[in-house]
Amino acid sequence: MIYLVVALTAFSVGLLVLGIANFAPAEDRVVRRRLASLQSGATSYRDLQERRRRQAKRDRLQSVLEAFGDRVGSKRGDVSKTRQWLVYAGFRHPNAISIFMGVRVLLTGILGLAGFLGMAVLSQTIGFSLPGPTLWLITGLLVLLGWMIPFFYVDGRVKSRQLEIGKALADTLDLLVVCVEAGLGLNQALVRVADEIDRISPEMSDELTVVNLEIRAGTPRDEALRRLGERTGVDDVRSLTSMLLQTDRFGTSIADALRIHAETLRSKRMQRAEEAAAKTTVKMLFPLIFFIFPSIFVVLVGPAMFLFRDFFGGMQ
Repeated sequence: MIYLVVALTAFSVGLLVLGIANFAPAEDRVVRRRLASLQSGATSYRDLQERRRRQAKRDRLQSVLEAFGDRVGSKRGDVSKTRQWLVYAGFRHPNAISIFMGVRVLLTGILGLAGFLGMAVLSQTIGFSLPGPTLWLITGLLVLLGWMIPFFYVDGRVKSRQLEIGKALADTLDLLVVCVEAGLGLNQALVRVADEIDRISPEMSDELTVVNLEIRAGTPRDEALRRLGERTGVDDVRSLTSMLLQTDRFGTSIADALRIHAETLRSKRMQRAEEAAAKTTVKMLFPLIFFIFPSIFVVLVGPAMFLFRDFFGGMQ
């Protein structure tokens, strides 16, 4: 009984101390909060310094790439086409062409030198040597690979980006219709849609954000919309911008035009899906011929071949 009374008393005292600690003005907790805020500020300051160092390294690398690329890119005649192609991929930097050419030159030199030195090291260490023409052929292939890898990367980025924008266009039109019918103007609707569509398609959000920034900077809306179609390179976006320009010019209802265009876009997407489904039969023909039919032929005709061998062997 005595032990029970002592335990209950200790438990009550503990609850009393916790209550006083929670309800009484505790200066140490204020101090801890201040220290925590100072530590988080120090952490953010260190993060800021680290970001600045990374940015400085990135700027130095960019200057080196520009120095390499200026020597090659200045002699090219298709600068405007290359710049437009890089814009399709999302590279809008003013020196994007120089950086791209610098990456190609630097990667070409690195792969060529690495291949030549690698063959030399192998021949010295393990005695593995190749004939002179073969060595130069491998080095040339590595040089060609280094020259073409950035091209394939940017080309793949262009295709994936255009595909992503095309997929997000239907949702963008639906949001535009809702915003315009709710009473927003086209400029305010573009701002709202750019904020909302970021969760679905960051690429489309970036393009609409650029349009809004151009309009705020004083560019006429028709010119900003026309540049949107030129930046993306997607036919559906170009048709959308053309429709918006005509609607703005003739003063018709933007909501009705957007709704009709959204229905037309969905019909086009359905037709493209049906076309892709119709092409699958032709695309599956070659895998069937080269991979499926030989295995079926072996399974079906193989036992018969053994029977024929035993039969004609027995007749002899």
